Amino acid sequence: MSKSQRDSALVLWDVDHTLVSIGGVSRDIYEHAFRSAIGRPLSRLASMTGRTERAIITETLELNDVEVSQASVSRFCSALGVAAHKLEGRIRESGRSLPGAADALYALQDGRVVQSVVTGNIRSIAKTKLSAFNLADSLDLEVGGYGDDGSDRAVLVRLACERAEEKYHTSFAGKRTFVIGDTPHDIKGARDAGVFAVGVATGRSSVKVLEKCGADLVLTDLTSIEELRNTVFDSQGS
Repeated sequence: MSKSQRDSALVLWDVDHTLVSIGGVSRDIYEHAFRSAIGRPLSRLASMTGRTERAIITETLELNDVEVSQASVSRFCSALGVAAHKLEGRIRESGRSLPGAADALYALQDGRVVQSVVTGNIRSIAKTKLSAFNLADSLDLEVGGYGDDGSDRAVLVRLACERAEEKYHTSFAGKRTFVIGDTPHDIKGARDAGVFAVGVATGRSSVKVLEKCGADLVLTDLTSIEELRNTVFDSQGS
């Protein structure tokens, strides 16, 4: 392994309540998509916090007495992407980039650091949400792990690592990969994948909860990320 490979780091951001918040528009996206894909109004929506889109879709179909099949899940996924794109204006009006998010992405920009996402969102929705707040260009969304890749966050983390290693021809093994998220699901996914887990208390989970889940580092928010920056750049020399 060359020195440049040893010095590389991969930073994988969660999207919702870590980088952005879109408020009640998430339900609107599901209502539009359900009507389009299934042909009738949405009655019940599965819990969304910290879960992958595939898990939410599956349970939502079940709650609304729709047969769960590869075809119905795929149809719903496609409809969600279209609905999110149509509602991008609403996302921009009702939502926001969380404090410090843009500055945090900028602070970690470095020729040896690759930044992408590990998110429960399907790829098209993640891109729409990030683009709505001008955050997408700071991330390589080609190499992320997404909710349409599976339901287990550890699988999404490993897949993102594999994609990044293949594209950049370098190793991001172990603690050279950083997962940053606001829920215990994010922390568990990172730990199960054997990478560095960073909790950000910008969602429903407190600093104490994220610490208890085993996060390697916990931030109150993204307005002051000097400790994270130092940790990422220190890993390049380890």
